[in-house]
Amino acid sequence: MAHMEKRVPKVSVIIPAYNVDRFIGRAIESLQNQTMRNFELIVVDDGSTDRTGQVADRMAERDIRIDVIHTENQGAAAARNVALDRARGEFVHFVDGDDWVEPTMLADLVEIAEADDLDLVIAGFYIETYYGSADQHTTELKSQPTCRYASQQEFRSGAWRLFDTNLLYTPWNKLFRRSYLERIHARFKPTFWDDFPFVLDVIRDIERVAVTERAYYHFIRLRAESETARWRPNMYEKREEEHGWMLDLYEHWGLSGDPASVEMVQRRYAERLVGCIENVCNPSCKLTDAEKREQVEQMIGSERAQLAVSIAQPRSRMMKLMLMPVRRRDAGLALAEGRFISFVKRHNTKLFATLKANR
Repeated sequence: MAHMEKRVPKVSVIIPAYNVDRFIGRAIESLQNQTMRNFELIVVDDGSTDRTGQVADRMAERDIRIDVIHTENQGAAAARNVALDRARGEFVHFVDGDDWVEPTMLADLVEIAEADDLDLVIAGFYIETYYGSADQHTTELKSQPTCRYASQQEFRSGAWRLFDTNLLYTPWNKLFRRSYLERIHARFKPTFWDDFPFVLDVIRDIERVAVTERAYYHFIRLRAESETARWRPNMYEKREEEHGWMLDLYEHWGLSGDPASVEMVQRRYAERLVGCIENVCNPSCKLTDAEKREQVEQMIGSERAQLAVSIAQPRSRMMKLMLMPVRRRDAGLALAEGRFISFVKRHNTKLFATLKANR
């Protein structure tokens, strides 16, 4: 039976792993503990310089379902693509090497997918932000009510709610039918924040989709080590590109005039613009004070920014205050706000995570 499970897996689980030797064992164990036994686990050691590859190899020696691939470091996108080319399961699920999952995840998601012949099942997830000692963390649940969309149009019309709760940005809270991924030639693009364009490609013309309110995936954020704690010199350009993708998606869907969808898209842009301002205020930013001010003036004075704040309806008093400098085109106030956010982000992880969750 073990040989048959490896040869004809129901699910191909893919883990891209780079320098996560503290966590990769937990990630693999959470999959070994699945109530569904018929899956293959493809771990791609993306040129790790720590013991990630050795830990994965050792666990693979004791479990025939685990296949470890060692590659040169090319990033998570390339690692996932290597595994997708190797995958043979009817379904595909992604897991990051420093996260872990609940034991019934695969069984439950496959049951939902098979019941209605679905190409995509979207589940809830937890964001666990660690601060202070090893066991101190905040937990934020992201979820939407269980729903089987009756048509493609129903999914598209309701997708704004999924975007609003961050359920449509990442690949790892989803079960994909592999034949659908292959039919649309879905692969990850060689860019940072590669998750979002992959998911956009998947949902662009998809028809058979369901959501389950249950959460299975634990996304672990170590704030001090997080990618979001770094200064990104091209973050603003990246956010501009993403906004263009969203506008194109909703134009393609025929919903560029739908009030709820338009409000979500514009509010999303406005909120991420605040993040771009904070990024400029990061202490590691190499711009001069004059250059910072000039960049912020360009950000908040653009037609896109002013359109976004004129349409966005912030969900909290805090976010209304955060968007005030943009509405007023006040670069000085925006910079002061950005410095404050940056300070909180670096010095009080718990407060920052709480404020972000309730924005």
